[in-house]
Amino acid sequence: MTQTIAPRVRMLVLLLLAVTGALLAGAAPASAHAALTGSDPAQGAVVDRAPAHVSLTFSEQVALSDGALRVLDPKGRRVDTGEPSSPGGTTYTVRLHGGLPDGTYTVTYQVVSADSHPVAGAFTFSVGAPSETSVAIAGQGADDGVVGWLYGFGRYLSYAGFVVLVGGAAFVLACWPRGSGVRAVQRLVVSGWVALTAATLGLLLLRGSYTGSGKVGDVFDLTLLGQVLQTKTGAALVSRLLLLAAAALFVAVLFGAYARPSAPVDDDTRSPAPVDDDTRSPAPVDDDARRPSGVGEDEERRDLTFGLAIGGTVVSAGLAASWAMSEHASTGLQTSLAMPVDVVHLLAVAAWLGGLCALLVALYRAPADTPVEAAAVRRFSRVAFAGVLALVATGAYQSWRQLGSWSAFTDTRYGQLLLAKLALVAVLVGTAWFSRRWTGRLADAVPAGAAREEERAGARTAPSGESRPADGGRGGDGPGDAGRDGDRPADPERAAQLARQRAAREAARQKRARDADPNRFGLRRSVLAEAGVAVVLLAVTTVLTQTEPGRTEQDARAAASSSSSSSSSSSSSTGASGALTVNMPFDTGGEDGKGVVTVDLDPARVGGNRMHVYVERSDGRAFDVPEVKVAFTLAAEDIGPLPVVPDHISTGHWSASGVQIPMAGDWKVDVTVRTSDIDQVTVSKNAQIG
Repeated sequence: MTQTIAPRVRMLVLLLLAVTGALLAGAAPASAHAALTGSDPAQGAVVDRAPAHVSLTFSEQVALSDGALRVLDPKGRRVDTGEPSSPGGTTYTVRLHGGLPDGTYTVTYQVVSADSHPVAGAFTFSVGAPSETSVAIAGQGADDGVVGWLYGFGRYLSYAGFVVLVGGAAFVLACWPRGSGVRAVQRLVVSGWVALTAATLGLLLLRGSYTGSGKVGDVFDLTLLGQVLQTKTGAALVSRLLLLAAAALFVAVLFGAYARPSAPVDDDTRSPAPVDDDTRSPAPVDDDARRPSGVGEDEERRDLTFGLAIGGTVVSAGLAASWAMSEHASTGLQTSLAMPVDVVHLLAVAAWLGGLCALLVALYRAPADTPVEAAAVRRFSRVAFAGVLALVATGAYQSWRQLGSWSAFTDTRYGQLLLAKLALVAVLVGTAWFSRRWTGRLADAVPAGAAREEERAGARTAPSGESRPADGGRGGDGPGDAGRDGDRPADPERAAQLARQRAAREAARQKRARDADPNRFGLRRSVLAEAGVAVVLLAVTTVLTQTEPGRTEQDARAAASSSSSSSSSSSSSTGASGALTVNMPFDTGGEDGKGVVTVDLDPARVGGNRMHVYVERSDGRAFDVPEVKVAFTLAAEDIGPLPVVPDHISTGHWSASGVQIPMAGDWKVDVTVRTSDIDQVTVSKNAQIG
């Protein structure tokens, strides 16, 4: 039978290697996470004549679908025509209808970056002069709505299923082979496979709506599904489903053939040589009788263990590669190194956290006759320690690659989430240290007090004048098995009932002995605490994978700041036309409460004006605040304050059109900046308008 299994195992390994190679080979590198770096016309620009087209430039190549770029007139009607085109590089253009009237036009975009995340936004420009517009520029986000929430939950469920499936199977194979026959552990690993499979199917269906309209009704649109299958993310999800089919075969063998005990060894071959009662000398025994009959089964089990280890490693690496080939690791710097590092990172997470879940189930749910041994816990402790070392090494590289500077830790959302993740990892490692202490004290032996109590209980229940069997009353070839009336055999039903009772008593005795060990009880509590922290850590990691990397966010801010500087320079050069720029430093007194607010008013004359508000840090980098309000007051004529609430356009940029200045004079410009729920300040400056 060994010769039959070995070729199958080799074929399975070769097949999985080929699939994994195809996954890695199909992952094409890209430059960075997408961000809008420029446009023509520029954001907030006022042009003399209507342009023939609108161009948007991103930090990397993006995927466009129908309606990805739209241009709306002041009444909200589309004025773009034809499909967006790319003249080359990362610039995308959409043509406009001819003869567009003066007014304010809104450009909206919704594209998909190379790392599979949708990017959406909007800005305005004006022809002739700014005007009122019925288009509301709301904060658009792909994570908003029911579809976005479901997609995020599906991502979390897929990560959790991967961790439980891979980590649980690795715990059984590397640390506790006896656990392959424990029903609770089997349920845990199978539930991981089911969760990952269901989540992958759900993500495949949700993907089209998630990157498009965001409507629940589009989830089952077969046209959208066909488009998704042609993308890199769709190919990764389909590849994951194929690998999960191979994982199902792995799980079936692990809990099937591998879980079956070896054939029992003949008692005659394991017992000492028969002894002649008269001479007390051993009788001659044939040497062949001394050779165990289970040698063939042991060799087969070793072959099966080796095949499962190789096949499981390849399947696990392939599943991890399905994330690496379609997310942050596949874009940006050093993609050829980043993707393998990401695979190792995911495998280390699974070995640590998934094995932790399996250990928790084993400590709480394993039957009394199959407790998790101290040796198995120590083996897992070594595996977890190796996983932590791998996480530290790969995590340091990923942090450098995604952030690029120390300031990104605090100035970007990605960096702040990464700090939260590092704090949770520190808590998890600290809790694991306590678990290692309990593991060092753990013993497989029954505590002395419990053993003495069981011996006294056995002595009380043994019949008078009759010694307790050497095998602890669990059965054997003693006189009790033949019945109480001489050589007359006992009733078979009664014998079976007694055997069940003895087994139940023995199981209860073992459970009491196991629970009486204070070290095992302490290990249970510390592992439970570890698992609780791991659940939160996995949630933060899921959000982190959907967040724009800090390096890209800072690059986009720099590009926006450069564009703003260019616009300001242009406005300054046309000062004769009446354009006004007012800079005011502010300090709300709270955390991250210092900066400079700039108000641009164009053309700064009586009547309607276009207003732009920019909020920057002291070093010139744009950043968002919860609220910005502006008010104009002409004290000499007792006019005002005239409040204006601008719309948020992009990071650190607000805008309002149709700002009415009723008469010329020395106007007081008040700007209220709120940086938190309780921290806000109003700064003022006088300026001549009109």
